[in-house]
Parts: sequence; structure tokens; C-alpha cells
Amino acid sequence: MGDVIVREALEADVEQIRDIFTAVYRGDYPFEAFTDLRWLKRSVFNDDIVMLVAEDQETGALLGTASVVFDLGAHSDLLAEFGRLAVSPAARGRGVGSLLMQARCDLIGDRLHLGLAQNRCTHPFSQRISLSHGFAAVGFLPMKYAFQSRESVALWARLFGPALSLRRNHPRIVPEAHALATLALQGCGLPDDVVVDEEASSYPPPATAFLLEELTARGLPALLRIERGRVHNREVFGPVRLHYGYFQLEARHATYLVARDPASHGIAGAIGYLHDEANASVHVFELIAQEEGAARALLEGLLARGRSWGLQYLEIDVSAHAPRMQRTLLELGFLPAGYVPAMVFHDVERLDIVKLVRLSPALQLGELQLIPETQRVASVVIRAFTEQQVLPRIEAALGRIELFAGLSREQSTRVASLCRIREFEQGRRLFGPSDPASELLIPLEGRCAVRIEGQQIGCVGPGESLGELAMLLDEDHRAEVIAEQPLTAAILGRPELQRLSRNRPDIAATLYRNLARGLGRKLRRMDRAISPDEA
Repeated sequence: MGDVIVREALEADVEQIRDIFTAVYRGDYPFEAFTDLRWLKRSVFNDDIVMLVAEDQETGALLGTASVVFDLGAHSDLLAEFGRLAVSPAARGRGVGSLLMQARCDLIGDRLHLGLAQNRCTHPFSQRISLSHGFAAVGFLPMKYAFQSRESVALWARLFGPALSLRRNHPRIVPEAHALATLALQGCGLPDDVVVDEEASSYPPPATAFLLEELTARGLPALLRIERGRVHNREVFGPVRLHYGYFQLEARHATYLVARDPASHGIAGAIGYLHDEANASVHVFELIAQEEGAARALLEGLLARGRSWGLQYLEIDVSAHAPRMQRTLLELGFLPAGYVPAMVFHDVERLDIVKLVRLSPALQLGELQLIPETQRVASVVIRAFTEQQVLPRIEAALGRIELFAGLSREQSTRVASLCRIREFEQGRRLFGPSDPASELLIPLEGRCAVRIEGQQIGCVGPGESLGELAMLLDEDHRAEVIAEQPLTAAILGRPELQRLSRNRPDIAATLYRNLARGLGRKLRRMDRAISPDEA
């Protein structure tokens, strides 16, 4: 590649840079600024951006461009995104992309602790480039960007300099994030030192309804006083901070939703976010709360606003040392989509981050072209999102699910968040005699036949439970259950039920009472089926 050099972009390059983006994306790109000459010119002179170009020495033509963006996190995070990599279609196959990636690593490696790259999943080229230059797959962000349809990206990370020595050991994460964390840590060459916290409870609903409003300059001093009290217990991180000042927040298009006490009108907390209307997405970057109820009220308030905006994608970076916040977000429909070691600098050390994502539309991934390293991470994320589409389906059936009778809305959401959805074809055997009872099944659609020694003794339909006797007695199943129709069922595992019983005895008491009542009704039906004359 001696005929190609990589150098920093100049003002005279912006038209060719625009032409490369236009040729590569053909208008199918959510960021129109990439083809705006004024925006590109500002990027060339922006201290927070390093823009490179690959030039053909013989012809002087630009063959590709790539950037490093430094304002991805707070200034102290020493975090940057390796992005905006585009190679002219006429120059593909000449190794231009690899040259640009290597030049970026060489040029700014001593200015960083962590580099991130978001690689498109419609082709494998950029994924291979990231892999070959020391990056590791740490996440899969489903349906993040709005191209002609929503498109997913693979998240890759590389540690630089003293990032490893500054990393805080033994993060505490919820079980739902463990598989992803293990893959990310192994990919980055780190030991799997996470502590799985099965006991972490979520933040409770507020005892009183807060008034929610957007932040004004008048409310900033009071909110700053709260933030100073929480600075050593920060749970949510992002590229903006409240202490930047009101006018700088406005310049960055950052918005804060503030919670006020309805009686005193005092500020109880605030949530900061960036709303990208064109992409129908929100990135939460800060959450400040004086009390636990305010944290949940702010998250729920933002979700309510998101529904009115037609929001499709919501992302939040949570400390891997904050399992209660992780649990709260899981209950609100978020799922782990990335685990980034040593992503943020806090106090005197670097913290791992769990990247949590909430999708409003159903998961529709389209065609994916993933290299094996991406596929391993993506499979974990996709499986979780596929299974966790249970929440809206369970919520739609709440009125007829016996197990949820007597639970409040918050309690029902807590139980539903622990369930998975599973589909069974007609005639499928769900379980049989002597099979271990590790799950409770709740049919949402379809019916099941219950048989003992080949004789049908009952039928279980939508809203009832299956396997509760064996679960309650901690024994193997005694009956055989067959799907009489195509069946959709919510699945609640024994470990999840046991953990819920320890953490939320108020919910457990109602669940076990409902299980006992449902079991009693089914036993009476079985008696009538076996001995109709006696019934």
C-alpha cells in the first residue's frame, strides 16, 4: 500500500469527503450532516474530532475517510469513538479501511484509555477491521439507527494505556447481564471477575406522585446541590454533566426532566437525556435523585414521554457496580445489550458499564452478516430480546392470568420482567412424569391436555398455570402435558421465583396464595373427570 498515505484532513478535502459519504451511503444514512460541507468543515477544525483521509499518492484522489470523536463521554473519561469510516466503492479491496484504522490507533492511542467502534451488521467488513486491530466485541445494539429500516450495530472496544490498571475489580451485576459480561471480559483479555448479585432489589415506586417538568435556569442551583450529594454514588453515565452549566447544556441539546414534590415544590431529582427526533431515539446520560422513589418516577416519566414521541430506541449506560439500578431498568423493559470494561473514569478509577437498551417496536433484525466474534455476543442479546418481548404480551393478558390476581401494577411488572415467552407447536410434549420441575408455565394462547397414564384428566387454558404442584413440592412432574393447539406460554423459572421470594415477600405471599387456589380448582376438576359420578 505504498501508493496510499493516510493524513489528517484539511479544509480543501471536505468536498471529496462529502462525495465519499454520498457514494457509500447513497442517501441511506440517518446523519444528514455527513454530507453538509459546512458541518464537515467545522469537523476538520474541531478539537474534539480527529478526521483522517486516505490519499492516492499518484492521483491525489481521496480513497476513504475516518474519524475519532472525543466527546463521546465526559472529558475525564478519555473515551473516544472510532467512527465515520467510509471507503470509496472504487477503492475497495485495496486495504484502505485497515490503513485508516491503524493510523487512528497510532495517532491517538496515547490520548485514550478506551476506544469504541460501532460496526454495521449488514456487511462484515468493518467488523473484521475492528477485530484485526485489537478491538473486542462487547455488545450488539439492536435496531439502533434508522436507515431505510432500523439497523443494528455491533459494539467493539479496545483498552489503551493504563485503563486496565485503573479498572475497579469485581463489578456487581444482575444475572441477566452475566453471559454478556463474560464474553466481553474474555474478549478484552480480562478475567471474569464479576459478582452476580441475585438479591438486588429494584428502586420502589414513589410514595407520592411527583410533578415532572423540564429544567429551567432557575432550577439549576437546587439540582446541583442534590448532584453534589450523589457524586460518589453515580449510577448513570454519559457525555454530558449537569455541572457543565445551563447554557452549555442547551448548546448540546441536552434536556433534563425534573421531579418536584407536589406539596413543597422542592426538587427531588432529575433525569438528563439527548433526544434524536430523526432517529426516534433517546440516550439517557444522567440520573440524580434525593430518594429512591424519585429515580423510578423519573424513568417512568421519560418512558411516558417517549411513547408520545413515537420513540423506538432508548439507551442508558449504567455502572456495573449499581445492581439496583440495573434491576430497576430490567423491570421497565430494558435489557443488557453491551458490557464495556473500564468505560468511564469516576473518582480515582475506571468503572465497567452495562449498556441497557429498550425497544418500542417488536424485534425485527432483517438480514445480518456477522463474523463469529460478533455472532457470539449478538446471540446472547438477540435471545434476551426475543424472550423478553413477554412484557407487553403479559400486560395485555393481566386480567385473565390467575397468578397475577391481587398484585399491584408495580408488582405485576416485577413478576412479568422475570418471565420469558416460549412457543410450542401443536402436539408438542411440554413435560412428562419424572421430568424435573424447574419452570412454571402460564399459557397465554392455546390449550393443553393433562394426562396421567395415558388418560386425559384435565385441560388447561389461557391464564392458568402448569407445573405448580411440582414447583411447590420441589418434586418431579407426575403428569404429562401436551399442547392441544399451537401454544404461547410465559415461563417463570424456579431460580427466579426463589429470588423473588427472598427479595419481595409481599409479592411472594400473593403468588403462592394464587398458586394454591389455582391448584385447588384444577384438582377439583380432575376429581370430576376421574370420578364423574362421585362429583
